[in-house]
Amino acid sequence: MAKVITPRNEDYSQWYNDLVYQSGLADQSAVRGCMVIKPHGFALWENMKDVLDRMFKETGHVNAYFPLFVPKSLFEAEEKNAEGFAKECAIVTHYRLKNDPERKGKLIVDPEAKLEEELVVRPTSEAIIWNTYRDWIQSYRDLPILINQWANVVRWEMRTRPFLRTAEFLWQEGHTAHSSSEEAIEEALKMHEVYTRFAEDYMAMPVIKGAKTANERFAGAEETYTIEAMMQDGKALQAGTSHYLGQNFAKAFQVKFLNDQNREEFVYATSWGVSTRLIGALVMTHSDDDGLVLPPKLAPIQLVIVPIPKPSSEIDLVAEKILKDLKSKGIRVVYDRDEKNRPGFKFAEYELKGVPLRIGIGSRDLEKGVAELARRDSKEKVSVPLESLVDEVLKLLIEIQSGLFDKARKLRVEKTKFLDQWSDFEELMKEEGGFVYAHWDGNSETEELIKEKTKATIRCIPFDPDLKEKGQCILTGKESKGRVLFAKAY
Repeated sequence: MAKVITPRNEDYSQWYNDLVYQSGLADQSAVRGCMVIKPHGFALWENMKDVLDRMFKETGHVNAYFPLFVPKSLFEAEEKNAEGFAKECAIVTHYRLKNDPERKGKLIVDPEAKLEEELVVRPTSEAIIWNTYRDWIQSYRDLPILINQWANVVRWEMRTRPFLRTAEFLWQEGHTAHSSSEEAIEEALKMHEVYTRFAEDYMAMPVIKGAKTANERFAGAEETYTIEAMMQDGKALQAGTSHYLGQNFAKAFQVKFLNDQNREEFVYATSWGVSTRLIGALVMTHSDDDGLVLPPKLAPIQLVIVPIPKPSSEIDLVAEKILKDLKSKGIRVVYDRDEKNRPGFKFAEYELKGVPLRIGIGSRDLEKGVAELARRDSKEKVSVPLESLVDEVLKLLIEIQSGLFDKARKLRVEKTKFLDQWSDFEELMKEEGGFVYAHWDGNSETEELIKEKTKATIRCIPFDPDLKEKGQCILTGKESKGRVLFAKAY
């Protein structure tokens, strides 16, 4: 049965769900709000993880792992953090089940197995990590600590969407400890830049860099730095955040050190993270009505070779040589020798899965010494001499990667406005949406009122110096120190 994808311009939300499930990225789960990440989706996450892990290690970080469960008393220690995540917490209260005496084969909670202290299933790991750091840090000689962990977390979301918002998701979270605020802020900004490079260089997804407002900061942070990406429907997606935590967590967990003057101080902290939400960002940034469009640097399969109409000893010989030559260049390539499905079916499946390039080889092509090379992004097809095929593949993969970035950036420019009148702002958010640079008076109440009236939020206070012009707030008319980025968001 043919797979049908709802067109983007008819129902963007359904288009996204159709793509995620039909392309083999994920499946629905028996657990409400959770998902099964299928092999194609997990291979994509592994590629993201491998690149990010290398970038983290190049900046001096090491990996560790901390427990999934956080004693409730530890979770409560930093009040802002606890309050910020309280509504999303899953709690473990008992450690054993027993047979139900009234219903054979059924289990009930054993009332005698109640935990002395309830455990929070981590929504984030600051509490358990900073409680541990207290034992690791005594002197300035123990600092900095630069640790990252790859883990799963649970945030009990009521309204979920695969990859973008699920009750359980995979992520990385960095947690670092420093001897000065300057060093900690430098660290938070450094990781913010790492996320920017990853999004733009590997995901081919242009982002806006900036700081969150006080209302939008991570719970317990002094500053939150963010990268904001525009999806094809004009909505923003927060693609990564890095937080300067000041001494808040150190004070909550009494993490102190003796400085080089032999005086006791509280440690300064950062945390930073990205998650499997990046897969959702990738889908919504590049894909079309025929399926996924994946940037070559992250695509699980960069190129597929399809025999036409089916494998033969002659085609196998040429395909295996191409396979070997491409693999020697580091290309992720497969030769599809399956004889159960016709080439047309295979073409549609690989298109749906977002494979950037496809080579078709038939006996007639071999007679001419050529192969058909097809691009996923532009749907262009070209006959290429076999002797220059590898070089052409390498060139096209680079072209596709940069082309996807340019296309996404062009769309963002088209859907970005500079507005000064409230009526224009209100109308835009009601009709077409997109990114808006507008003045804001810096007041949290104004920010909440704009959100209430239009559902648009301040995505960030951009770092771009050209936006630091004085003006009047788009709602109140009060003085503004610069433009901020407004958008509706996922």
